[in-house]
Amino acid sequence: MFQAIIRSTSSITRRMLTALQPRGLSGVQDATEGEGRIKTVLQDKFPTATSIEVEDISGGCGAMYQIHVESDVFKGKRTVQQHMMVNKALAEEVKEMHGLRISTTVPEETS
Repeated sequence: MFQAIIRSTSSITRRMLTALQPRGLSGVQDATEGEGRIKTVLQDKFPTATSIEVEDISGGCGAMYQIHVESDVFKGKRTVQQHMMVNKALAEEVKEMHGLRISTTVPEETS
């Protein structure tokens, strides 16, 4: 029944209702559809990234995400340039969001 209600509403309302659905009881929350989609795009755009983390911080409705990307492609670039690269990679996804928090790092050198 809940799924039928979700399908019959607008996309914004649908995302909000989806956020209200109970997640698994294991204590570890499954990634939302939006988190998975964004992570896939980032993995495609930054294939050498050593870490990509995506978290829906809007309660699961997809309005706001927190993203962390660690990649050697950021080496020698200022933070604003790194964030511009992430924004460019997510250009289509950002159109559907209310906000986006980005953090980027360069992997530590190991000797």
